[in-house]
Amino acid sequence: MVSFDVVAPMIDETPEIGETPTELVKRLSVEKARTVAASHPHSLVIGSDQVAVHQDRIIGKPQDHTHAQAQLRAASGEAITLLTGLALIDSDSGRVQIDVVPYTVKFRNLSEAQIDSYLQKEQPYQCSGSLRADGLGVALLERFEGTDPNALIGLPLIRLIDMLRAEGLELLENNA
Repeated sequence: MVSFDVVAPMIDETPEIGETPTELVKRLSVEKARTVAASHPHSLVIGSDQVAVHQDRIIGKPQDHTHAQAQLRAASGEAITLLTGLALIDSDSGRVQIDVVPYTVKFRNLSEAQIDSYLQKEQPYQCSGSLRADGLGVALLERFEGTDPNALIGLPLIRLIDMLRAEGLELLENNA
């Protein structure tokens, strides 16, 4: 069993002027990992960040019911891509691995009643695009496209395992 700690670094997640969604999640993932690595010597530190993108625009976290309704109305019958930035830093060597893993979801055509019912039950106001896919949000979706379904909920484990292997950590060995 690999032991780990979960640390939520407090960083400003505001996009920089002209920054693309891909550039944003790369930057934030590395910044989160570097912030934690600074206080965790002899560690492999994972940083991750995710944004939802619809029609080339970042869809943020709605914060409230009204904005969540608007986001889900706009998503109804449409495809949205979730971009998950993933960084792995060796805190001793400073070596950084970084990738962005896309995952696209196609929303069903949603009625106002379905949107309201979902929002009342899930209250996904801190979720990008108002989508809590690890809960009832999956009922909003009709199709999934991507190489790693874990990317949908924010941590692409298939890619992470490859990164850990590159650092010499084989999760299926007896000494891991």
